[in-house]
Amino acid sequence: MQHNVLILDFGSQYTQLIARRVRELNIFCEIFPFNQIPSDLSAYNAVILSGSPFSVRAEDAPQPDLSQIRGKKPLLAVCYGAQYLAHFSGGEVAPSNIREYGRTNLSYIEAGELFFEGVSEGSQVWMSHSDTIKQLPTNGVKLASTKDVENAAYRIEGETTYAIQFHPEVYHSTDGSKILENFLVRIAGVQQTFTPNAFVDDIVAELKEKIKDDKVVLGLSGGVDSTVAAVLLNKAIGKNLYCIFVNNGLLRKNEFQNVLKQYEGMGLNVKGVDASSRFISELAGESDPEGKRKIIGRVFIEVFDDEANQIEDVKWLAQGTIYPDVIESISVKGPSATIKSHHNVGGLPDFMKLQIVEPLRMLFKDEVRRVGAALGIHADLLGRHPFPGPGLAIRILGDITPEKVSILQEVDSIYIEGLKKAGLYDKVWQAGAILLPINSVGVMGDERTYEKVVALRAVESTDGMTADWVHLPYDFLMNISNEIINKVKGVNRVVYDISSKPPATIEWE
Repeated sequence: MQHNVLILDFGSQYTQLIARRVRELNIFCEIFPFNQIPSDLSAYNAVILSGSPFSVRAEDAPQPDLSQIRGKKPLLAVCYGAQYLAHFSGGEVAPSNIREYGRTNLSYIEAGELFFEGVSEGSQVWMSHSDTIKQLPTNGVKLASTKDVENAAYRIEGETTYAIQFHPEVYHSTDGSKILENFLVRIAGVQQTFTPNAFVDDIVAELKEKIKDDKVVLGLSGGVDSTVAAVLLNKAIGKNLYCIFVNNGLLRKNEFQNVLKQYEGMGLNVKGVDASSRFISELAGESDPEGKRKIIGRVFIEVFDDEANQIEDVKWLAQGTIYPDVIESISVKGPSATIKSHHNVGGLPDFMKLQIVEPLRMLFKDEVRRVGAALGIHADLLGRHPFPGPGLAIRILGDITPEKVSILQEVDSIYIEGLKKAGLYDKVWQAGAILLPINSVGVMGDERTYEKVVALRAVESTDGMTADWVHLPYDFLMNISNEIINKVKGVNRVVYDISSKPPATIEWE
C-alpha cells in the first residue's frame, strides 16, 4: 500500500472528514494520533495537522514532535495546527473577543499564491475556534483574512508549510476540496493514484506475498465488507480460502438461509454453522452494551476456533474490518475517546493459533463498495445496508431473550421490506428497528394493553462517521407503524428516531 499523506489527529471531530476529502482526491492517507507519529516517514509525501478541542495555551495542550516533519515534508496545519505553529514558533495566540464558529467569508486573499489558485475573495469557509492568531510565527506570510480573523491563512518562508484557521474538510467550506487539492497536488506533488482498480491490484499482490500457500478462514456475514474481503482473498489465494457463515441467532429474519443461497455461484467455498443457541445462552442476563459486544466477540472467536481446528493447517483468520471500526476503537490521551468497542478490532486471544488478515482495514464504507464494483460483485449485494457485527443484540436494549429476538426480527422484516416496496431502500444509507426496554399502555379493540415499544431508525451518510436522519414520508411511517402493531404480537407503539450523528450514534448501543 502506498502511503501518501499522514494526518496527525489532535482529537478533532472533523479529523475523519479530512481523510475523506483527501481520499476523494484519489490520494491515500492515514490517520495517526499526534503522540504516535510513525518512526519511518519515508512513505509519506505530505503531512496534515488536524484541529482539536484543546487550546494551545493550555498546560496539557498536545505538543507533537515535528522535528522530522517541519521543513522536511510539505505540511498543512488546520485550525489547532495553525495555532500550534504560531504559538510555539515566535507568534502569538490569544483568546478571541468573540467565539469564531460557523460560516464566514474570505475578505482578502494574497494574489498569485498557488495555495488559493481558483479560489476567489468572498469564498465561504467554516470556522470553529475560541482562540485566534494575533501574530504570525517567525517568517510567517499572511495569505488570507476574514472580517473577524486577520490571519485566516499563512505560509512560512523557507519551508513548504501552510496553515489555515478554517476547516477545508467541512462541507460548508465551499472551496475546501480545491484548497486541499492545491496543497497536495500542486504544491506537495502527491500523485492521485488511489483508485479502486489500483487498490485491488495492490492488495491482491500484498495478500499473495503475505499469505503465500497458507490457508485462510474467513467469517462471512452477508454484508458488503465481508463479501468484498472474501472476493479479494479468493482472487489472491483461491481454494486456500475457507469461508464460514455463523448464525449467531441475532441475524435478520431468515437471513441465515438467504445469505447461504446468495453466495451460491460466486465461486466461494462457504460453510454454514448454526451456533444460535450458543450465543443466546451466553448472552442470558447481560444488559450492558459493552458486555454484550464482548460476549459476542468472544463466542464468535470460539466458534471460529472450533471450525478452524477442523481445517488442516489453517494459518490465518480474515476479517472485514474497515477504517471507521479502527478509528472508533482508538483512544489515546488527548484525541477522541473510544465511542464503542468493535467485535472485530483488537487482535486475537492467545489460545487462538491464527494470524489475522484484514484486506479492507484502511477503507471507508463507500470505498469498499467501489472496490466491490471493480471486482464485479452484484450491485444488489453492494447496495445492502450496513448491519452491525453484533447483530440485533445491540438493537435490543437490555437483556437478550429468544422472545425479544423474534419480536425484533418480525418488526425489522416489515420495516426493511416496506422501504424496498416504497422505493426508499436505496435512498437510505442504513435503516433498522430498535426494541426499547419499556412497555407502554395501549388499547386494542376494547382491551387495555401494556406492550413493547419499537423505534425505527433511518439515516443518510457517506461512510458512517457522520449521519443525518432521513425525512421518510409521513404516509410511509403511518403505514409501517400500523402494519407492525397489527402483525407483531407484543408491540403496541412505534416511534421514529430523528437524531443525527453527532451528537447521537447510528446504533443505540
